[in-house]
Amino acid sequence: MRARVNPWFEPGITAHPSRSEVLAFHESIPGYAPTPLHDCPALAAGLGLGGILVKDESRRFGLQSFKALGASWALHRIRSRRKGPMTVATATAGNHGCALAWAARLLGVPAVIFIPARAAPARIESIRVQGARVEMVPGSYEDAVRRCAEQSAREGWQVVADTGYEGYTEVPHWIAEGYSTLFREAEDQRGSRELPAPQAVFIQAGVGGLLHAAVDHFRASPLQTQPVIVAVEPVEADALFASIDSPDGQPASSKGRLDSIMAGLNCERVSLTAWPVIRHGVELFVTVEDRLAVAAMRRLNRPLGADPVIEAGPSGAAGLAGVLAVLEAAELAEARRFLHLGPDTRIMVVNTEGAGAPPR
Repeated sequence: MRARVNPWFEPGITAHPSRSEVLAFHESIPGYAPTPLHDCPALAAGLGLGGILVKDESRRFGLQSFKALGASWALHRIRSRRKGPMTVATATAGNHGCALAWAARLLGVPAVIFIPARAAPARIESIRVQGARVEMVPGSYEDAVRRCAEQSAREGWQVVADTGYEGYTEVPHWIAEGYSTLFREAEDQRGSRELPAPQAVFIQAGVGGLLHAAVDHFRASPLQTQPVIVAVEPVEADALFASIDSPDGQPASSKGRLDSIMAGLNCERVSLTAWPVIRHGVELFVTVEDRLAVAAMRRLNRPLGADPVIEAGPSGAAGLAGVLAVLEAAELAEARRFLHLGPDTRIMVVNTEGAGAPPR
């Protein structure tokens, strides 16, 4: 496991347009409800920390993932510009494809989802039950991205991908805008309960869309309340770490095998839409081993004291896995010192996905 303090970090407030319109749109969707923000004092005490908040996306719109926020907002933006018949398509590791299929079904739009053939059958079935056509692609997530782009160009389909690549950056930006709703909800929930603001926020990174949204949200806060944002990746899918560790801090490919149990994070390259925001707004990058994702799932599913039970899959628990890694791993001592972790430190993580059953 490795950690890297960002040499290209730029402190200060970064303004962006209001996301109120995004939240209002999500509130208009049938079945919308804010997901819980859990205060977990027993977990925090057990780790020697002052507090841990968990924003729990495991039941967002009944899909067990935060991805519906981005897919629905992007499709709404596209539909406002493009009238008439339309087929949408995307590549996915599972959750984004399910979310787009769900959003397309709500609008009565056909959807085609490209997914690596090695994906778990349950992820594939979750897409099919939303009425989408599933295309199995041999190879990696990046292979699915390429296949989706090529076939969509031939067929005239509208790509709704959550990763930005050369010539395709606008829609992934809208998807990151959609994710802003979960951070806005968390801020409102924390304020209404008078919970202290977090001093560090650990966010898992696949292609970087959720991190993009986190930076946009927290860097727009007054300087004195801005937390340190920490990017967490699997050791075997470390595209962001490889990028920030490159000589010029530009996008680089993961050096891992892309076979982590944190399946939603098995991405070889960072989104070109997200990277400029991440490069300037994330202070610390950490890679974690799969065993810590398992340990984090267990802690969430089997809470101490009166803490709530939080159902988390491996990718969902990755943020907490990053916390465990920095607290426990000798090789991450520098990161531990950088964050000043201790009994007065308050941390926030996001459980980005649920799980069918608690880990054994």
